[in-house]
Amino acid sequence: MRQFLISVTAIFTILLATPSYAADFGFSFDWGNIKTCTSGHPGRAPNPIFKLKNVPQGTAAIRFHMKDINVPTYHHGGGKAKYSGASTIAPGAFKYKSPCPPGGRHTYEWTATALDGKGKTLAVATARKKYP
Repeated sequence: MRQFLISVTAIFTILLATPSYAADFGFSFDWGNIKTCTSGHPGRAPNPIFKLKNVPQGTAAIRFHMKDINVPTYHHGGGKAKYSGASTIAPGAFKYKSPCPPGGRHTYEWTATALDGKGKTLAVATARKKYP
């Protein structure tokens, strides 16, 4: 019985020390007014409009990163936005390489990482959308 209690205590300690990847934290995004591009040569653009939900308590910033699901090796970048409790991150918080699939339509995935004041990960969420 003592061994069982030690094991249960160890599991709870590990769970409390592990960042929360709970499904509660989430977001959606809208490309906004970025210039339509299908040449395969993206330009620098202001971030999309991010609508946040259930941001973890203690979040000081949210780091965003975009990946082209069809060409995952291409680095579109992202950026970090300070978080002050608002439910929207407006364009202009950072710049990234815009979506610009060569001659077609691709699916893009944004990853949002909620960070506390010391940079510790509190939660991670993803959202996907096609472009154009």
